[in-house]
Amino acid sequence: MSEQWIDLRSDTVTRPSPAMLEAMRAADTGDDVYGDDPTVNLLQDTAAELFGFEAALYAPSGTQSNLIALLAHCGRGDEYIVGQEAHTYRYEGGGAAVLGSIQPQPLPNQADGSIAIADIEANIKPDDVHFARSRLLALENTIGGRVLPAAYVAQATAYAHQRGLATHLDGARICNAAVQQGVSLRDAVQGFDSVSVCLSKGLGAPVGSVLCGSRALIEQGKRWRKMLGGGMRQAGVIAAAGLYALQHNVGRLADDHANAAFLAAELGKIPGLKVSTPQTNIFYVEVPQQHTAGLQAALQAAHIRVSMAPRLRLVTHLDAPRAGLERTAAVFAAYFSKL
Repeated sequence: MSEQWIDLRSDTVTRPSPAMLEAMRAADTGDDVYGDDPTVNLLQDTAAELFGFEAALYAPSGTQSNLIALLAHCGRGDEYIVGQEAHTYRYEGGGAAVLGSIQPQPLPNQADGSIAIADIEANIKPDDVHFARSRLLALENTIGGRVLPAAYVAQATAYAHQRGLATHLDGARICNAAVQQGVSLRDAVQGFDSVSVCLSKGLGAPVGSVLCGSRALIEQGKRWRKMLGGGMRQAGVIAAAGLYALQHNVGRLADDHANAAFLAAELGKIPGLKVSTPQTNIFYVEVPQQHTAGLQAALQAAHIRVSMAPRLRLVTHLDAPRAGLERTAAVFAAYFSKL
């Protein structure tokens, strides 16, 4: 078959564009553990400026940059308040507890992805030797493709600070949220003491995340990064891709959102499928259990990759062009028309 594969499993599957590869090839490098890789330093300075923080730190992954933030904000026996659906709690191997002796206090996420202020209030521990010390509120934006309402973010972060908690944002897809809301990156992270930004999802870099925060927090972060094995040497080669991503690929996320809306609308026309309405580049399709295997086979035959499940997550990105999404919709429609 001559068609290119269309991979809708995640926006982590993107590959560097020719222009990004050229930026990587031309990168000026040094030794980042010594702090003298000029491209890493430029990436960090650029990220700090874009998001409105004093400093930033380049890390190999979003899991590591989130963990660095948790370790910098919390000590042994401290606690962070987090949503049940949050990546830092559910999908990062329990790193905060295993490596930092930090207790998570998971709370239900509301339908819009938020954590109810009343739930936060009820779970901040009193200053008592019987309890872990509540130190941090960690939110995620976007979460499951949903954009946290700006008014909620302002209210939640202000309340956390009022109660003496620091605030961290897992902003793996914060650029998607900013584009969807039509606000600057600085405005999108207002109220947070730190934010982790993933460069290897919709922004299209092959690897890496940046943690933004105060100079003091980032200095602590450097020590934790070294301890976690994240200190890299001539990292400018890959940092150049992240720099290119921040400079060229933020605005184009609107294309991914439009493509998700297109595919969701097309799949929504198929009887028997329940399709969520995407806010950004992620949406869900409820596929009857008895049809998952057959649909998976039909998609594979058409060179379309998905992570098949009764609640199927589909993710659009820069390597999933409209023509490929049209082909995807046609395969879905053809499969269900034969039933």
